[in-house]
Amino acid sequence: MARDRHPYIFIAPALLILILFSLIPITIAFVISFTDMDLKGLANWSNISFIGLSNYTELLSDKVFHKAVLNTIFYVVIGVPLVIVCSLGIALLLNYGKSKIYTVFRGVYFMPAITNIIAIAVVWGFLYNTEYGLFNYLLSLMSVDKIPWLEEPTIAKLSLILLAVWKGIGINMIIFLAALQGIPNSYYEAARIDGAKRWQILFKITIPLLRYAIFFVTVTTLIGWLQFFEEPFIMTQGGPLDGTVSMALFIYQRGFQFSEFGYAAAGSFILFIFIIVVTLVQFKMRKADDEY
Repeated sequence: MARDRHPYIFIAPALLILILFSLIPITIAFVISFTDMDLKGLANWSNISFIGLSNYTELLSDKVFHKAVLNTIFYVVIGVPLVIVCSLGIALLLNYGKSKIYTVFRGVYFMPAITNIIAIAVVWGFLYNTEYGLFNYLLSLMSVDKIPWLEEPTIAKLSLILLAVWKGIGINMIIFLAALQGIPNSYYEAARIDGAKRWQILFKITIPLLRYAIFFVTVTTLIGWLQFFEEPFIMTQGGPLDGTVSMALFIYQRGFQFSEFGYAAAGSFILFIFIIVVTLVQFKMRKADDEY
């Protein structure tokens, strides 16, 4: 009987952390979403009133929330494929290289992922500056008009995506590199003996054997981009004209700037549902694994 308890003892710390920092907060947010909780309610719980589905119905008619949803979809549709393709491409290039310089480049590509977002925002803010930024200066050398990188809604969203892709490549690249180095060399040797070309090896051997890594990176990247927050919060504060506000930023603004905790909790639970649904769809769409 004592031996039967050992597995539960080992998983207890992780389970406790999951309950304390995930399940309980989610439950509290769900309860708060049915109330009109604000700063008064935070100071004195007697000021909190149960209002049913009012927060959810108000969200359905909130134009800013609609913009936040559309902006988030825009970020996900463009940003997620870019991150996956770029990180996989860089990982393949670095994996083919054998000299020490490729080891240096691994560190170079990984550095943005571990660099403080504030420092990154300061640097990219200068790069995106309409009057004095490096990007517009380089364009002026080619007689191209100045681009309002952070001053026009659609261009601002694309600018934030470019920044986020540059920052997010590193971690996924490391995952892909680890997966690539785990592929047995015997597969490649057999393919070369059979006269397979490089592109055939890539699409017939490498990509299929990376299916687990690609699936993992896709799911985690998708979840991360659905919670897109740091870049619009620091670079644009959701502007111009709410053109870059994401669902996560909308929740933050409502909760911590306007102190509408119940309303923000309703928005956060809708975002939580989006993430769950998208993740389940990913698992559902995953094809049956082939044995190699």
